[in-house]
Amino acid sequence: MVTGYLFILQIMKNVVLASTSTLHGETYLSYLLPVISELFAGVPEVIFIPYARPGGISHDEYTEKVSAVFATAGLKVRGLHTFDDPAEAIRNGVGFFTGGGNTFLLVKQLHEQELMDVLRWEVEKGKPYLGTSAGSNIGGVNMQTTNDMPIVYPPSFQTMGLVPFNLNPHYLDPIPDLPHMGETRETRIREFQEQQDLTVVGLREGSWIRVKEAKITLEGSVSARIFQRGKAAYELEIGEEIIF
Repeated sequence: MVTGYLFILQIMKNVVLASTSTLHGETYLSYLLPVISELFAGVPEVIFIPYARPGGISHDEYTEKVSAVFATAGLKVRGLHTFDDPAEAIRNGVGFFTGGGNTFLLVKQLHEQELMDVLRWEVEKGKPYLGTSAGSNIGGVNMQTTNDMPIVYPPSFQTMGLVPFNLNPHYLDPIPDLPHMGETRETRIREFQEQQDLTVVGLREGSWIRVKEAKITLEGSVSARIFQRGKAAYELEIGEEIIF
């Protein structure tokens, strides 16, 4: 009986996991505005989770930045940090956005406040969720394929598992004839897969993963790079379903 109920929750998801918030030469979230309008249609207030704090921006400043953009889509935003009881706010909330920044800091805050599982549970009920960059990393099984520096030490690397794989947002291909790039993203991902047998989606800027009920697809403008342990990497094209 419990297993069947959990399965029902799994197929109700309404999720967007984007590689980035800002494309080169564009303004913050501008390329995602049609997605935001569709995802949060009818939502009276979106709860914004500002814990990743890009560049050290404060929670209030980050929330104001998001609010200004969402207002152009007719959407109201309130920062999770302003609630006396964040867990209860998530339980009562009807839509969520987690912005980019440092994934280690984001995950540390969510675990220390015991919010990771609360958020996962509410999203699995079908409440719309948008993540960008670090906010997308926490949609995967764990955060261990982030590009971010470990500026803090979270109690756990486990994340929400809204999709059955990990993400590498801002994925970059090797640049031909560039004298030095250090280890490539593919090298780093392969190092991870020596330790964990987990598929990783290299999500290039301009694309996002769309989870609608039981279907997971790649949307946006550029293909994604798929890495599976012991197999050659391959390209996933826009519109294709993600099935492993």
